[in-house]
Amino acid sequence: MDLLRNLAFAAAGLALVAAKPAAIVMDKDNPSCPAAPDWGQAKAITLTAADMGGKHVLIADGIIDSTLPKRLKAALDADERIEEIWIKSRGGDARAGNLAGKVIRSYPGMVTRIPRGWTCFSACNFVFMGGDRRFVDPGGVFMVHMFTHTGDRDTIEISVEEGSAETTRLIGQIEQDSALLASEDNDFLIRMGISRKLLTEVMYRQQAVATAANKTTRYCLSQDEVRKYNVMPKETAG
Repeated sequence: MDLLRNLAFAAAGLALVAAKPAAIVMDKDNPSCPAAPDWGQAKAITLTAADMGGKHVLIADGIIDSTLPKRLKAALDADERIEEIWIKSRGGDARAGNLAGKVIRSYPGMVTRIPRGWTCFSACNFVFMGGDRRFVDPGGVFMVHMFTHTGDRDTIEISVEEGSAETTRLIGQIEQDSALLASEDNDFLIRMGISRKLLTEVMYRQQAVATAANKTTRYCLSQDEVRKYNVMPKETAG
């Protein structure tokens, strides 16, 4: 009997070990962020309803494109049982990210969540911040960088081949678009109840050259910082 009991305890212990989440390895060149961020699939974001952890959620996974705001509204209208939106994305269309965030905010009480091990980067930040209540789970990654006009590098390279006049015109257009987007970002943060210091102290500082401590221009907020900047409102923090 004792042998059977010991075997049962051993089996239970192995089950607990197996269920323990894997450790997240941090980037040696950027210790604020994971070495291999799980920011979703490298294709247009998909929206999938699923039952997860006792909740009926909408999983948003992939690159943000211009169709997301419309598709997101259609998905939420089609399934009134959706309680939360779980998101992982490497970003994409910055303006579409803002619009998608506003779509989410139009559904009172809607929760957005970055689960453990998932990464929400760039334009994804603004989709996530649309949540009426927002959760960055321990081990979830809210990753930021400096925002620029979508696709500007490739477009500039093409314009260089077309001549200096076209390059000058295009760079001017990109600067105007980037300034407009910065204004839209600021307005968005105010409307969503996020501290403006998130832009001035974190997001728009990441345009600076990499430092010895952080050799990339990406930065991942700590649990203290997501509370400090109200990315995760204090009243929702567990």
